Formats: sequence, C-alpha cells, structure tokens
Amino acid sequence: MIRHQTMVHTVHSPATIVYGSGSFETLAQHVKKLGTKALIVSDPIMEDLGIVEKCVTFAGVPAVTYTGITSEPLDIYVDEGLALLQQHECNVIISIGGGSCIDTAKAISIVATNRGYIGDYMNGATAITESGVPHIAIPTTAGTGSEATDATVITNSAKDIKMMIKDPAFMPTVALVDAQLTLTSPRHITAATGVDALSHAIESLLSRKSHPFSAQLAHSAAQLITGNLVAAYENGSDVAAREAMALGSLQAGMSFSNASVALVHGMSRPIGALFHVPHGISNAMLLPAVLEFSFDDSIPQLASLAPYFIDNVSAFSETEAAREVIVAIKALCRRLDIPNLKGYGINEAAFKEAIPKMVHDAIASGSPANHPRIPTDEELAQLYEIAYHYEF
Repeated sequence: MIRHQTMVHTVHSPATIVYGSGSFETLAQHVKKLGTKALIVSDPIMEDLGIVEKCVTFAGVPAVTYTGITSEPLDIYVDEGLALLQQHECNVIISIGGGSCIDTAKAISIVATNRGYIGDYMNGATAITESGVPHIAIPTTAGTGSEATDATVITNSAKDIKMMIKDPAFMPTVALVDAQLTLTSPRHITAATGVDALSHAIESLLSRKSHPFSAQLAHSAAQLITGNLVAAYENGSDVAAREAMALGSLQAGMSFSNASVALVHGMSRPIGALFHVPHGISNAMLLPAVLEFSFDDSIPQLASLAPYFIDNVSAFSETEAAREVIVAIKALCRRLDIPNLKGYGINEAAFKEAIPKMVHDAIASGSPANHPRIPTDEELAQLYEIAYHYEF
C-alpha cells in the first residue's frame, strides 16, 4: 500500500557515481564524455606521491595541472585555478585530493561560467544562472564527502571568513571513489577525516532538515564508519576497511547534502578560518561537546545510532542508549588520539579574544539554525570555551 507523504523532498546527487577499488583507472571513459581538455586541480602532496601524474595519464585527454592548494580552500586558489582554465581553454575539470581540492574545483567550475567572485554567491546574494564546467571529483581521503555534495566552503582571505555556499550547481558531474587512493592517507588524517565523516552522518540525522532518504544514508554511513574507522587507522593497508570507509564517507556526504549539517560545522568553520585548523580535525574536536550541549533535544536520534556503538542495546532505555552513544564517541576520539583545541596548540588568549567573531561567523553561516537546540549568542560563546578545554 502506498502511504501519502505529508512533505515533498528533493534529492540531489552526482549524475554518475563510480566506486570500488580500481575505479580510478576508468577515468578516461568519463572524461571523454564531458570534454576534450582537462584542468586537474590537486595539491603538492598528491603531486609528490605521483597521483597527479597518474591522473594525467588516466584522463585520456590533454591536461593542465593546478597544484597550488596548500591549505584549506582559499578564494586565491579559485582565482589561480580559474586563470589556468581560461588560459588553456579547458572544458572539463578533474579534482583529485581531499576536500580542499574538490571544493576549490567546484568554485572554479561555477565562477568560470557565471563570472564574478566566488563570495558573490554566498547566501544566494547573486543567483547562479549557468551550469558549471563539468567536474569529476576524485577523493583521496574518506572524510569530507565533498565529491557528492552541492556545497563548497571557500575562505575569504581578506576577511578570514569561511564562506559556505550551497547550490545544486556545485554538485560534481561525476563522483569517482576509489579506496586504493586512500591507502596513502597518514594515520592522523585517517582519524580526523573519519570522525569528520561520522560528524556528517550524525549531524545529518540530527538536522531539522532530515528526511527519510537522508536518514537512511546517515544510518548506513554511521554503521560503516564505526565498524571500520579504527581498523583503517591502526592498519592503513587494510583494504577492506578502507573500502568501507570510502563508501561510508560517500554516503555521509550524500546524506548531509540532502539534509544539512548543523552546529558542529557552524562552530568549526570560524576555527578553521582564524586558526588554520584543518576542517576534519576541528569537527572531530567539537563533536562530543556539541552532542552533550544538545543532548536533551537529540535523544531519539542518538539512541537510533546505539546499535553501531554499543552491545546489548535492548538492556538500555532510550535515554541511556543515547548517553552511551556519546560515551562511545568520546572513547573513539581517545583511541584515535584526537586532541582538544588546547591540545592542538591553539593559544588560549587568542582563542578567547576571537570568540565574539567566531560566534558571529558561526551563526551567519546558517548551520547552527539546523541544530535540534539552537544556541543563543551567549550559549555559543560558552560552548566555545567548553570545547577549548574539553576532555574526551
């Protein structure tokens, strides 16, 4: 029997998703359907590892490389990559690397056809009227899920503000997810990006914009990530664990892209912009403290995750199961050697001085408004202070 829905939901995803070990070698067949000359967007690490060279080979068309991304994505990188694309008349973009590379490529794709400055499109201030340059996104970490999201996060380098810009036009044309590319990921990156992916799944489930489709993806992602993150961290060559993490990250990205992220990400972006903390690690440092802040408003959602974290769930009440999930997440962070903000090395005086700006920028991003408990400015300032010293 078909049940009538009281709400209508729209789902966005890449036109093509290719995943599985060895899928990187299929790149040419996707590139040739989209263009005749490629701009490859990556970073110096991928270049040093020889992955950029392989990408040029597998692309199957003439290619120009931009590997200037040495930090979280900046508007400067967008300008530099765009200049190369225009100079060499590239008509397809391939991003290969972490979320910084993929987000930069998304921005280049849209600005190339819509003109202006990437920040013009924040909060819909300027409408995106033209489709972007076709974009194939290839992640080399299991974390950001950016290969399957319709958002990009670019730092305004003049104002130290991370601009979260969301529009279906940012969705990559092809997401190509090959876990073999994650085997070179160092332990600390595996940990940070893994908890980042878990944050995506959890926040998508908690979001006020969550719906049945996004929730199913969030649950599947959480199960894959909790079951395999420690194995991938402790043995980076564990291909089965890496494949599960790559799939979990992809699903988490699809989930939050079709629901939203919430308070963790809202608080994380200003920390990244002001203190140059990589996105994944700042999310990981904030997750347990934020979950405790909103516990009373999140009990059913957290309890629904309990089977992935604890044994004998039936022995616990719903509230007890929800509490055990937070306990298990804290234990996971300890096992993965995730530091708090103080342990990461952020100067306490500078951090406290920046709290008013971080509160303003977090709220302005819009993400905190999606959280089950929406903090006041005062509560958010206090939560930043708690997070600085938070003990996992």
